[in-house]
Amino acid sequence: MDRIWPRGLTKKQVRIDYWAQDVAPSTKLRQWFGHDLEKWPEFKRRYHAELRQNKTGVAALKALLRQSASVTLVFGVHDEAHNNAVALKSYLRR
Repeated sequence: MDRIWPRGLTKKQVRIDYWAQDVAPSTKLRQWFGHDLEKWPEFKRRYHAELRQNKTGVAALKALLRQSASVTLVFGVHDEAHNNAVALKSYLRR
């Protein structure tokens, strides 16, 4: 769920079928957040606003979700509770 591919990993090593790079938070939003936990609620609000504007990317992801029995959201940070995938998951569940 990142725009940037994780350093040191090949696509073959990660074994993903679809990289939803186009629904990741914008670079500007990602840099603003900087994994500052005090900004987490505002980050989620801003990211959800970006997703509402990204109808094509979100529609492609939702189509994939309808076609697949399971989807794993992969992220590149150590914080499992405050990351792009968690924010995207909460958006998709609405």
